Amino acid sequence: MAHTFVGFGFGPIQAGLFLTEAWLSHNFDRLVVAEVLPDVVAAVRAAGGFAVNIAHTDSVAVLRVRPVEIYQPQVESERAELVAAVAAAEELATALPSVDFYDRNGAPGSVAAIMAAGLRRKAAAGGPPAVVYAAENNTQAAHLLRAAVLAHVPLDEQAAVLATVQFLDTIIGKMSGAPAELNDLAPVAPGLARAFLVEAFNRILIEQILRPGPAWTNFRRGIEVFVEKADLEPFAQAKLYGHNAGHALAAYLGHQLGLTRIDQLAERPDVLNFVRAAMLEESGAPLCRRYAAVDSMFTHAGFRSFADDLVARMVNPYMRDSIARVGRDPARKLAWDDRLTGAMRLAITGGVRPYRYATGAAAALMWLNVPAAEWPAYLHDLWAVDSPDGALAEQISAEIAGAGDRLRAWRAAGFPPLEIGETGEVQYE
Repeated sequence: MAHTFVGFGFGPIQAGLFLTEAWLSHNFDRLVVAEVLPDVVAAVRAAGGFAVNIAHTDSVAVLRVRPVEIYQPQVESERAELVAAVAAAEELATALPSVDFYDRNGAPGSVAAIMAAGLRRKAAAGGPPAVVYAAENNTQAAHLLRAAVLAHVPLDEQAAVLATVQFLDTIIGKMSGAPAELNDLAPVAPGLARAFLVEAFNRILIEQILRPGPAWTNFRRGIEVFVEKADLEPFAQAKLYGHNAGHALAAYLGHQLGLTRIDQLAERPDVLNFVRAAMLEESGAPLCRRYAAVDSMFTHAGFRSFADDLVARMVNPYMRDSIARVGRDPARKLAWDDRLTGAMRLAITGGVRPYRYATGAAAALMWLNVPAAEWPAYLHDLWAVDSPDGALAEQISAEIAGAGDRLRAWRAAGFPPLEIGETGEVQYE
């Protein structure tokens, strides 16, 4: 029996994670992907597949994935091919720039509209049940995708469609990118001045598949390396307020030092220790207290392993990760619920002073060239949309202002070694 995988969006995560793992599994007869860029579609189609560069700890390996079918959703005949592929698929994935792209431009060419048409056909024909991995780095991605798809399904067909598909949230801690300069990287396909570079890490967490009803009795994931979790929320918080917050802190400190790549921080072990201590004390300690009974990750040893692994992966020189990529869009990272401010909130409510993440927030404001005198007003306006607790917002704002003073003193002194903690020792351990 033929097994089909369908991806929407052809960037580093779709190519270097979903399509790559589907191909490596040897469980699929068809790999299908939707892409809106005509030159990319033409090049990949001519090559019969694509190349992805995989960063290991000691080298970059090139993996060539083929055969791959690629279609443009804006072309009617190719959109029909995508609808037919969705109807036949057992596993699908969206890896788009954001959840805003689910229904961009509406029917008939949007991701949601195409998926709805294919799922309606699947339900009507009694096709194989399917799971859809939503990989847009949004904790509500699966819910939002489900709603967007159902908006294109008549009410009297929605129950049948939902009986044959499950939309799954994902937690993707895999670093990836499309470097501006190819240098020695293999292009996605011959003739394209574009390359995908991803790390070898592939331990991806996904929402547990419920397998409701008899149609799901024999369902087995083809992409076997993913790990199902009954409750993703604790791991989502660890990803956002541990992984993402630590990564952002490293980028903003690197920017202060005038570095251009994250791996250059390997020459500043004091900064890496500062980042690691932030993850352990300001993220790990409150998360471990909150989720101690959930998983071994939320123990001192488990979170220490998580932090150590991330710091080592961040400075892998073969990933060539840039400060600009990791630190981009500082305002978003300073939002009330996002990585830096969110990590500070987590720490404070857990009884921990978040002065390291405050340092990252201050460095982010400097990246934005916001004058120090305007920081309180800037943050107030940025957070206003979320109607935060006023006292907590003032506490966080004051902590960031103090961190700004320390940052300026650090810079004036010529960037001497950073202390890990107020006493020079890691408090977490």
